[in-house]
Amino acid sequence: MATKEIALKTASVLAFERKLDPSDAQLFSGRWDARADAKAWAPVTINEKSVRGTISNRLKAKDQDPAKLDAQIENPNLQTVDVAALPADADTLKVSFTLRVLGGTGTPSACNNADYQAKLLATVHSYVQAHGFTELARRYAFNLANGRFLWRNRVGAEQVEVHVTQLVQGAPTQAWTFDALAMPTRSFDAPPAKAADLAALADVIAQGLAGSSHVLLQVTAFARIGAAQEVYPSQELILDKGNSKKSKTLYHVKGVAGIHSQKLGNALRTIDTWYPGAEDLGPIAVEPYGSVTTLGKAFRAPGAGKQDFYNLLDNWILKDRAPELVQQHFVVATLIRGGVFGDAGKD
Repeated sequence: MATKEIALKTASVLAFERKLDPSDAQLFSGRWDARADAKAWAPVTINEKSVRGTISNRLKAKDQDPAKLDAQIENPNLQTVDVAALPADADTLKVSFTLRVLGGTGTPSACNNADYQAKLLATVHSYVQAHGFTELARRYAFNLANGRFLWRNRVGAEQVEVHVTQLVQGAPTQAWTFDALAMPTRSFDAPPAKAADLAALADVIAQGLAGSSHVLLQVTAFARIGAAQEVYPSQELILDKGNSKKSKTLYHVKGVAGIHSQKLGNALRTIDTWYPGAEDLGPIAVEPYGSVTTLGKAFRAPGAGKQDFYNLLDNWILKDRAPELVQQHFVVATLIRGGVFGDAGKD
């Protein structure tokens, strides 16, 4: 009597560790012409400032007493905020962090369904055998070269130079230097002069993702923004303010202004140009639903297009319906991102 084949189901416990692992970045100040002198750079510190502003937010004027409304508007807006700025004798911001590139893409850190895990590994292996990590690594390398990880510190800078060094047992082996402002941020078309350097850096990242070598990169960016100008570390999200009356709290590590590793990771994985409408907005960060919180929009919402990570993954793994190549890139990039992707409806 023939046995009935059991349909493959998504594991209820399914988690992946991130494969691009940046450290926090630290911010330093100095002079542009002293970029080569490591001793010439002082930490950027966080300072408090109390200011007397005005009420400028939208108010509910309907059914309000005009006198009370006028009084509310006329009151000063008193606030204490954190600020970070270059000193008066420094015109350049230095941002430094390290990046580990790990192998094992597609291998779950937790999975409670052996059959599903075997199919997942076979599917990712088939993708790697056919395409490698060439396209994804090229885009990650591009986001290092163009200084996207500087975020607001890149905007309006006169010059931005990015140095990327591969470290082996603590010693530099290969190094690349990029003029970040010459690299586009809305596309991944490399300037001819830097195509070879970008390809070499991408090859190193691809080797790390493939697990064929240990990859640790030291990334240092110099942004010439002007003496005494304000710089922008990460802002802390204070969920429970308690007795704090501070309106803005900036991130620091032992007094040195910093950028969260999560924010750096978001910049590095801003490679998704495969979502609907990408020609208008440009690349967004790889997220399961294509969420861009600053715009309040999910560009891969599960709907008629079914271009979200879960629909694409289920079709690929459970139904043997491989998505088009660019969406395969997106699925694998999401696995590199890491996260918890189990089927919550099970168990």
